Amino acid sequence: QVQLVESGGGSVQAGGSLRLSCLVSGYSYRRYCMGWFRQAPGKEREGVATIDSRGDTGYAESVKGRFTISQDNAKNSLYLEMNSLNPEDTAMYYCAAAAVRYCSMPPESVFLYWGQGTQVTVSS
Repeated sequence: QVQLVESGGGSVQAGGSLRLSCLVSGYSYRRYCMGWFRQAPGKEREGVATIDSRGDTGYAESVKGRFTISQDNAKNSLYLEMNSLNPEDTAMYYCAAAAVRYCSMPPESVFLYWGQGTQVTVSS
Protein backbone atom coordinates (compact mmCIF):
# COMPACT_ATOMS: atom_id res chain seq x y z
CA GLN A 1 0.00 0.00 0.00
CA VAL A 2 1.40 3.34 -1.07
CA GLN A 3 1.50 5.99 1.62
CA LEU A 4 2.70 9.56 1.44
CA VAL A 5 2.82 11.48 4.69
CA GLU A 6 3.70 15.16 4.72
CA SER A 7 5.05 17.12 7.66
CA GLY A 8 6.84 20.36 8.41
CA GLY A 9 4.11 22.88 7.73
CA GLY A 10 3.38 25.75 10.09
CA SER A 11 3.01 29.47 10.48
CA VAL A 12 5.82 31.86 9.64
CA GLN A 13 6.25 35.54 8.95
CA ALA A 14 7.02 36.87 5.51
CA GLY A 15 10.66 36.36 4.65
CA GLY A 16 10.87 33.21 6.74
CA SER A 17 11.64 29.64 5.79
CA LEU A 18 10.13 26.20 6.18
CA ARG A 19 11.17 22.71 5.16
CA LEU A 20 8.46 20.27 4.20
CA SER A 21 9.03 16.53 4.33
CA CYS A 22 7.17 13.66 2.69
CA LEU A 23 7.76 10.16 3.97
CA VAL A 24 7.10 7.60 1.23
CA SER A 25 6.29 3.95 1.82
CA GLY A 26 5.10 1.13 -0.40
CA TYR A 27 6.45 2.77 -3.55
CA SER A 28 9.77 2.79 -5.35
CA TYR A 29 9.64 6.54 -5.60
CA ARG A 30 13.28 6.80 -6.67
CA ARG A 31 12.30 5.31 -10.02
CA TYR A 32 9.55 7.78 -10.71
CA CYS A 33 8.57 11.39 -10.85
CA MET A 34 7.64 12.98 -7.52
CA GLY A 35 6.15 16.37 -6.92
CA TRP A 36 4.89 19.01 -4.53
CA PHE A 37 1.59 20.76 -5.14
CA ARG A 38 -0.32 23.41 -3.24
CA GLN A 39 -3.86 24.66 -2.98
CA ALA A 40 -4.81 28.01 -1.54
CA PRO A 41 -8.36 28.74 -0.33
CA GLY A 42 -10.66 29.39 -3.26
CA LYS A 43 -8.01 28.47 -5.82
CA GLU A 44 -7.20 25.42 -7.89
CA ARG A 45 -4.38 23.12 -6.90
CA GLU A 46 -1.14 24.00 -8.67
CA GLY A 47 2.18 22.30 -9.19
CA VAL A 48 5.08 23.73 -7.21
CA ALA A 49 8.08 21.51 -7.95
CA THR A 50 8.96 18.10 -9.38
CA ILE A 51 11.93 15.76 -9.34
CA ASP A 52 12.32 12.69 -11.54
CA SER A 53 14.32 9.46 -11.57
CA ARG A 54 17.37 11.24 -13.00
CA GLY A 55 17.23 13.87 -10.28
CA ASP A 56 16.14 16.52 -12.76
CA THR A 57 13.97 19.18 -11.17
CA GLY A 58 11.26 21.55 -12.31
CA TYR A 59 9.67 24.53 -10.61
CA ALA A 60 6.71 26.83 -10.98
CA GLU A 61 7.75 30.31 -12.03
CA SER A 62 6.38 31.76 -8.81
CA VAL A 63 8.79 29.75 -6.65
CA LYS A 64 11.94 29.60 -8.77
CA GLY A 65 14.97 30.72 -6.84
CA ARG A 66 13.12 30.42 -3.52
CA PHE A 67 12.08 26.75 -3.26
CA THR A 68 14.23 23.65 -3.65
CA ILE A 69 12.98 20.09 -4.08
CA SER A 70 15.20 17.21 -3.03
CA GLN A 71 15.07 13.60 -1.90
CA ASP A 72 16.93 11.42 0.56
CA ASN A 73 16.90 7.83 -0.62
CA ALA A 74 18.19 6.50 2.68
CA LYS A 75 15.23 8.03 4.48
CA ASN A 76 12.61 7.36 1.77
CA SER A 77 11.79 11.01 1.92
CA LEU A 78 11.04 13.90 -0.38
CA TYR A 79 11.66 17.48 0.75
CA LEU A 80 10.69 21.00 -0.18
CA GLU A 81 12.93 23.75 1.19
CA MET A 82 11.04 27.04 1.09
CA ASN A 83 12.83 30.35 1.59
CA SER A 84 11.78 33.98 1.32
CA LEU A 85 8.20 33.01 1.95
CA ASN A 86 5.46 35.53 1.26
CA PRO A 87 1.73 35.56 2.04
CA GLU A 88 0.96 34.32 -1.49
CA ASP A 89 2.66 31.04 -0.53
CA THR A 90 -0.05 30.35 2.03
CA ALA A 91 -1.70 27.06 1.07
CA MET A 92 -2.11 23.40 1.83
CA TYR A 93 0.92 21.62 0.42
CA TYR A 94 0.69 18.09 -0.96
CA CYS A 95 3.26 15.50 -1.89
CA ALA A 96 2.45 13.32 -4.92
CA ALA A 97 3.88 10.35 -6.79
CA ALA A 98 3.59 9.63 -10.49
CA ALA A 99 4.00 6.47 -12.57
CA VAL A 100 6.34 8.06 -15.11
CA ARG A 101 10.09 8.13 -14.77
CA TYR A 102 10.89 11.45 -16.34
CA CYS A 103 9.11 14.71 -15.80
CA SER A 104 9.33 18.46 -15.54
CA MET A 105 6.18 19.96 -14.08
CA PRO A 106 3.82 17.53 -15.83
CA PRO A 107 0.00 17.77 -15.62
CA GLU A 108 -1.56 16.87 -12.32
CA SER A 109 -3.28 13.90 -13.97
CA VAL A 110 0.09 12.14 -14.19
CA PHE A 111 0.24 11.77 -10.40
CA LEU A 112 -1.42 8.68 -8.97
CA TYR A 113 -0.78 8.90 -5.26
CA TRP A 114 -1.27 11.84 -2.91
CA GLY A 115 -0.60 12.68 0.68
CA GLN A 116 -3.14 14.39 2.90
CA GLY A 117 -1.31 17.68 2.98
CA THR A 118 0.40 20.00 5.42
CA GLN A 119 -0.69 23.59 5.96
CA VAL A 120 1.68 26.51 5.38
CA THR A 121 0.58 29.95 6.54
CA VAL A 122 2.68 33.04 5.88
CA SER A 123 1.75 36.29 7.60
CA SER A 124 2.79 39.75 6.49
